[in-house]
Amino acid sequence: MKPKSFVLALAGGALLATGVIWPSASQGQADATDRATEALLVELTAQQTQLAQNQTAIDQKIATVAENVRVARIFVSRGGGRGK
Repeated sequence: MKPKSFVLALAGGALLATGVIWPSASQGQADATDRATEALLVELTAQQTQLAQNQTAIDQKIATVAENVRVARIFVSRGGGRGK
């Protein structure tokens, strides 16, 4: 796992753990602030998921480019490279 994606996963896990562990208000204490906070947490979780997906896509593209460079170097070395 890449360091950046590890940090993103760790932050997402911490956010999820906070949502699970955080004591929920009783029905008599619920108000608009709690609902707004819940909506923000849902939005933040969705953004975290999107960031993790984007990082995975970036890692895949980098791996593809690295493989293409590796193959190109093999072909150059077989063809004699710059020495000819």
